[in-house]
Parts: sequence; C-alpha cells; structure tokens
Amino acid sequence: MEGVLIRAIEQKQKLEMIYLDADGQMSQRIIRVLGVRNEDILAYCYSRRKVRTFKKVRVLSVAPLVLQGRRLEAQ
Repeated sequence: MEGVLIRAIEQKQKLEMIYLDADGQMSQRIIRVLGVRNEDILAYCYSRRKVRTFKKVRVLSVAPLVLQGRRLEAQ
C-alpha cells in the first residue's frame, strides 16, 4: 500500500479507497494523497470535499482510479 500512496503523490493520481471508519461503517472514496505518515494518510477527499486524515489500519483497499478501463490522470 505504501508504494501506491507514494506513487499517487509523485504522479498526482486520484485513488479509489475502501475505508472502514471507527464505527465499522464501510465507505468508498475518491482521494488525492497529500502526505503519508507512520500511521496516517493525509488526503483530499472528493466525497467530503475537504482534507481528511485516514488511519492506514482502516484502509481495506486502495488503487489508482480507473475510468473505462484506463487509469485516470490528475487534471
């Protein structure tokens, strides 16, 4: 996961993330990673329309955003 996050920062990629919150609710989000720390991911969340901090241990899946079979480049 760390490699995907670092590449997303370097290549300004949007990522699709499946996340489990503290209450056990699962959500699917589109994010742009701004920074990676030991236990956290700092990212702009397009769902919430603001910068959020996500716990790495709660990330169930993360991958480059794909649109019609192609990787979506940042605009």
